[in-house]
Amino acid sequence: MNKIFTSCIIILSTFNLIYGFGDTTKLTINGSADVYYRANFNADYNAAPNTSFANLPGFSLGMGNIILSQEGDKFGFTCDLVFGPRGEDATFLSPELRPGGSSNIVNQLYAYYQLSDAVTFTLGNFNTFLGYEVISPTGNFNYSTSYMFSYGPFSHTGFKMDVALESGLSFMGGIFNPTDATEFNNLNEYAGGIQIGYENGGLGVWLNGLFSDGFSQFDITAGYDISDVIYLGLNATMASDNFSGAAAYLQLSANDNLAFGLRGEYFLDQGLGLFEIDDSVFDLTLSANYNVGNLTLIPEFRLDTFSKEIVPDSETFNDSLSSFVLAAVYGF
Repeated sequence: MNKIFTSCIIILSTFNLIYGFGDTTKLTINGSADVYYRANFNADYNAAPNTSFANLPGFSLGMGNIILSQEGDKFGFTCDLVFGPRGEDATFLSPELRPGGSSNIVNQLYAYYQLSDAVTFTLGNFNTFLGYEVISPTGNFNYSTSYMFSYGPFSHTGFKMDVALESGLSFMGGIFNPTDATEFNNLNEYAGGIQIGYENGGLGVWLNGLFSDGFSQFDITAGYDISDVIYLGLNATMASDNFSGAAAYLQLSANDNLAFGLRGEYFLDQGLGLFEIDDSVFDLTLSANYNVGNLTLIPEFRLDTFSKEIVPDSETFNDSLSSFVLAAVYGF
């Protein structure tokens, strides 16, 4: 681990020397750490929603996240490292491609060149542009994640071009390795990605697409500040012969330190293999965020209702799973 951390420092420093960022550019270090407790009300001790990250029983670890970055007028570089169960799940395909390799802790590793105020080129490994939720718990209101996020792409390795216009319109186009093949291209196949976005005041809408041979996923994400204290987010997606779903995110700020959020999601298996074809789940998640400085405490109640009885409970099965999570997330 120390060798990888040191290597990132050396790479960033060398990049600075080669491209001459100058004294105005500084190396920044930030990240997060999260831990949690999880329990079920109506199922076996180790039963969990079939979603990513917050599914371990009892007192559990999330991840430690260290992000090294350097930004200049034209060039920049990011080395994003993750450790712990959440980090391992986020980079799940790296050790499968090359057992014993070091990339199982690399969440993002990319360089960018800003051609103009509007156009930016990026090369490397970066988190996905699809979906509403993200890998880092500091970027999500709910601590547990949705089904759409869990079975969509986590990261892409490749090249992309971003265009941001003063009108609020934005465009992205890129070519990537197969989804989540972060370290190298093991199949000699590629995927294309596009995004069209629009932001104006408290409104943001993004249309996303990911395409490869025999597969496509379309995704729409939107967010709107209804008032100073009420926010509504939306996400809908369809992955060919895999799954489709939709979710709404409603958040209410009680004061500067306390907010409440409700997520409702419908998810349909259309060949993914998580359930039988055309089986579905509806999950409802109520979370609170209480901020104390850089620390956020997240108590969360979640109810997953399935179209069939698949949740183990002693000697029987239920068609629902109700659970509780208390998470602590520290960002720096």
